[in-house]
Amino acid sequence: MEDKRRRARVQGGWAGPVKSRTASYAAPGASAARNLVSVGTDQTWMRREQLPPKRQFVFKEPAEVERKAPEPRVIDEQGLYEISTLPTGVSQVHLIPGFIDSKQADWMFEQLLQEIPWRQRTHLRQDLSCKEPRLTSWYGELPYTYSRLTMQPNPNWHPLLTMLKEHIEKATGHTFNSLLCNLYRNEKDSVDWHSDDEPSLGRNPVIASLSLGATRIFEMRKKPPPEENGDYTYVERVRIPLPHGTLLMMEGATQEDWQHRIPKEYHAREPRINLTFRTIYPHPEGMQR
Repeated sequence: MEDKRRRARVQGGWAGPVKSRTASYAAPGASAARNLVSVGTDQTWMRREQLPPKRQFVFKEPAEVERKAPEPRVIDEQGLYEISTLPTGVSQVHLIPGFIDSKQADWMFEQLLQEIPWRQRTHLRQDLSCKEPRLTSWYGELPYTYSRLTMQPNPNWHPLLTMLKEHIEKATGHTFNSLLCNLYRNEKDSVDWHSDDEPSLGRNPVIASLSLGATRIFEMRKKPPPEENGDYTYVERVRIPLPHGTLLMMEGATQEDWQHRIPKEYHAREPRINLTFRTIYPHPEGMQR
């Protein structure tokens, strides 16, 4: 019995507390373990002093300044406006609201609406035909060709159109021999971007545009420089409201350097007549452009 007790005491002495045994075993390497960290998911271990320094975010201005489309310039008061000066020349527009008195413009509009032989013409583009979104009529002793569409000579001027032509010539000092009439029946009628730069009009033509009827917005945009590859996003733009009886003159290099249009509108619009007086030359091939 005594021998059994002795053996139990000896075994109990060897089997000390688990905590004290673990502590005594881990103590020698504890400082080294604290200096090791795991990097990544594959449990690669590195010393703390070997880790790359933390990177701080530094804001840098973009190399290129963000471009924004310019706000259109609005011209709605009487005056002569220079809209650009380029090597091709000065482009200017002359706005004359109330050129025709409102009461006179009323009966003129009704007479022209009823008595001009309006037609809707058809364009051919890439073997596809499409009707113009407006009605037109041509007056002049020479034909006029635009967008592959030729309007035949018509020397039989309506007396009222002859009177208006002479009135504009006297007021502006310019002479004209031809007239393109446009009827915009409602807000859905329009004319797309274009320039009146056909060879038959000569260099730097003067265009006199008289508006009768509902007010429509006349928009202009500058042609982009060659390096823009035809991108009109950032070019200068002009918006000109054209009320009843307003005369707009386009002069200088306007047709060379700018385009214009009458856009469709989302709100209901009454009919509008636009008379664009111009000069057609018989031998454009011999003229300098």
